[in-house]
Amino acid sequence: MSTAPAADPDIGAEHEALMQFLYLAPVGLVQAQADGAITLSNPISAQLLMPLSRDGCLDNLFTALQDVAPEVRMLCSEFTAPRGRICDGLHIHLHGGGRRNEPAILSLSIVKLDPARLMAVLQDVTLQVQRDRQLRQSDAWLNALLASVADYALVSLDREGRVEQWNDSIGRVTGYTEAIVGQPYAVFEPEDTTTPERARDLLREADASGWSVDEGLRMRADGTPFWASAMITPLPDGDPGAPDTEPAYCLVLRDITDRRAASEGWRQAVFSDHLTGVANRRGFFHAAELELGRARRFPRPVALALFDLDHFKRVNDTHGHPVGDAVLRAFAEALRTTFRAVDVVSRLGGEEFAVLLPSTELAQACSVAKRLLAAVEGLTVRVDGVAVTFTVSAGVAAWDAQMAGIDDLVKRADAALYAAKAAGRNRVECWSSQSTDTAA
Repeated sequence: MSTAPAADPDIGAEHEALMQFLYLAPVGLVQAQADGAITLSNPISAQLLMPLSRDGCLDNLFTALQDVAPEVRMLCSEFTAPRGRICDGLHIHLHGGGRRNEPAILSLSIVKLDPARLMAVLQDVTLQVQRDRQLRQSDAWLNALLASVADYALVSLDREGRVEQWNDSIGRVTGYTEAIVGQPYAVFEPEDTTTPERARDLLREADASGWSVDEGLRMRADGTPFWASAMITPLPDGDPGAPDTEPAYCLVLRDITDRRAASEGWRQAVFSDHLTGVANRRGFFHAAELELGRARRFPRPVALALFDLDHFKRVNDTHGHPVGDAVLRAFAEALRTTFRAVDVVSRLGGEEFAVLLPSTELAQACSVAKRLLAAVEGLTVRVDGVAVTFTVSAGVAAWDAQMAGIDDLVKRADAALYAAKAAGRNRVECWSSQSTDTAA
């Protein structure tokens, strides 16, 4: 490294500081005259340029680079401005480079300080270029993969579960456009088939176990439903301090309509009531155990409403079982119409029905149950000229974390239902400790 004497003490100190900076700098620094003659250089620059020199000398920048970057001399000579940037990050591929511990690619930047001086910055960027190339290859591979599959959509979500960006696979599978960016990922689900709490549950499940999988109906932008498998995984190396809009999860939507259609018959046979089409007893308890499991992991309200048709035996005895079946079907339809799609509507047996309401407080559940009773009061079932009206009694209870399981919740709702019947039927009773005393 060349040095220059300094008579003034202050200038001498500054010169010494400059020498230390040049010595410690992690890149090669070369100061040269307009003709390339080197007046100042640091050890890194010597390490990078010396192998390129034909005679082993390092006194001219252009001469040192003439075999690998002859255009540098011309670039400098044609730069007529008194000062400015001549080249920035020019990649120089070295002959025979890439051998062990030797650079294969140099990055060169040259600044013209004044009409007589040039400053060159040299850096070994071999690994950086290799990594950039691998990253581009990975991106190309991923893009090719996304373009080749027709039934997958890859969606990046921010920390709140909002769509972070749009890509072709989303449009291909769901038909949505860029306009969905910023909306909750529930935009892909039919109305009333989920709740904000449920959507957050899946994100938390992914945080806890590395992924969460959910299967169910999804909705395309044109309103047509399709069956989908949805997997959410947290993105690795997420920055906890990153803004909420930074990508934090990856959602993979897969259209499984064909596979679901093949298994739907089996599902209907196992989990659906053949008369009314709502969930059967098995389907109810299966769904209830899943919902209460979520409520234990992520505490939130869950309510249960039990319904029993008043004097239903009288309907069968008076009009026959076909009319009784029509009444049951009409009541099941009233339940489906009144409650949300996310609620689990089921027939437990005979004239007894149950509705499980996720993310619902006791008062809310009672309010909806009362609305249902009002709707049933105005309902007339007609079969072969026979018109039948009927009423319903309901008991409603709320999930309590102290309960052992779904059976305890059913017992409370049943006690409230018993109280409703004891009080004269065609009414809704919410569970309280008095309800249990009445049932006993």
